[in-house]
Amino acid sequence: MPDPSVRLDELDKAILTILMADARTPYAEMAKRFDVSPATVHVRVEKMRAAKVIEGTEVVVNAKKLGYDVCCFIGINLNAARDYHSAIEKLNALDEVVEAYYTTGAYNIFVKLMCKNIEELQYVLIDKLQAIDEVQSTETLISLQNPINRNVNP
Repeated sequence: MPDPSVRLDELDKAILTILMADARTPYAEMAKRFDVSPATVHVRVEKMRAAKVIEGTEVVVNAKKLGYDVCCFIGINLNAARDYHSAIEKLNALDEVVEAYYTTGAYNIFVKLMCKNIEELQYVLIDKLQAIDEVQSTETLISLQNPINRNVNP
């Protein structure tokens, strides 16, 4: 359910759509496209930042170009639910862990891990991840490709 305190009109959504495609798009270019002033675009963007609709901008890195050829997802079962916070703290210390989710269902935590090769993945699994005391068991799923990768629609 959307946050009722955040109200976006069609112009806000159009600005978001453009920024999500290319955050470097100049306000003046958007202003021409939407027939408003650059100041209007600026005010709208700042309003969305203040409401935390826009939480920042980021550089999207091609992991393969940096030598990271193995992407995998690991379902983690903890010894006990109370182990969550300390397990997350230890997982956060692993550079290879790029995302983590607290989940319902088969696993307590689900992480996305990036490694340069299978040998590095094996090392991370055995010597880092499974060495965390709070981790009872893991299941690893290796990603073959990422055919869909997008943001939500505004």
